[in-house]
Amino acid sequence: MKRAKQSFGGGWTEKKLESVRQYLIGYRTALKNTPFKTAYIDAFAGTGYRTTLANNEPESLLFPEMDSFLDGSARIALQVEPRFHKYIFIEKDPNRFAELQKLKEEFPHLSEDIKLENKDANSFLKGLCQGPSWKNHRAVLFLDPFGMQVTWDTIEAIGQTQAIDLWLLFPLGVDVNRILTKSGRISPTWRNKLDEMFGASDWYDVFYRKSKTQNLFGEEEVMEKIGDFDSISQYFVNRLNTVFAGVAPNPLPLYNSRKNPIFVLCFAVGNPKGKYPALRIARHILEK
Repeated sequence: MKRAKQSFGGGWTEKKLESVRQYLIGYRTALKNTPFKTAYIDAFAGTGYRTTLANNEPESLLFPEMDSFLDGSARIALQVEPRFHKYIFIEKDPNRFAELQKLKEEFPHLSEDIKLENKDANSFLKGLCQGPSWKNHRAVLFLDPFGMQVTWDTIEAIGQTQAIDLWLLFPLGVDVNRILTKSGRISPTWRNKLDEMFGASDWYDVFYRKSKTQNLFGEEEVMEKIGDFDSISQYFVNRLNTVFAGVAPNPLPLYNSRKNPIFVLCFAVGNPKGKYPALRIARHILEK
């Protein structure tokens, strides 16, 4: 069976998906005897599959049939037991969405409870969060964007439900740290983009400070970048703490083959009453 490809990285992808898988199992086990209706929401669901080059060998590039298809987050969630009551998969790209629709055929016993949305993730999620009462519903949401697509108003809407636990891939090295130039000169376009993602503009004062240097004409005042991977991650964790009942203080850095952190996997819990057990499970997973 030929499938549309959606390729991802190596070990860091495995760590990300395994962390989410473990939490989904713990979450559903903890809530299985409660009256809540539970949902798994995947806002950048892709195709449901991911591909990896067989053994990462050069000949795999010449013979793509050697690629192996592995489960993506959507398929992983559909295999979790105890099962969720509802599955919501969101994918904007029409080609990936067409592939995603095959999940109903692959999981016929769940097909009536699988909801597929070919929409923009931010728009759909804000509408979902601001919809009917969440009093009798609970959900786990996985935000796994390719970059800085998730805006703060979406994250804020998620937190305000007080019913959704969030796993979010923060683009630490692939985007944010690259935008934060050493000189502090950042274009208005990128400043606005960071403002939209952080939901604040004080990040500049956190990541930069004024310093003085000598040049041919005497002393000059310049901006110095003091934000590093750790402080950028901590700033984002602090921002999450302003809208969620609790946030894991130990987000998981995910490294590329050069040992550079490219993403940070963050966890936030929505419901105040479920704060401590949820954080206990998540912190244990992130510490592994």
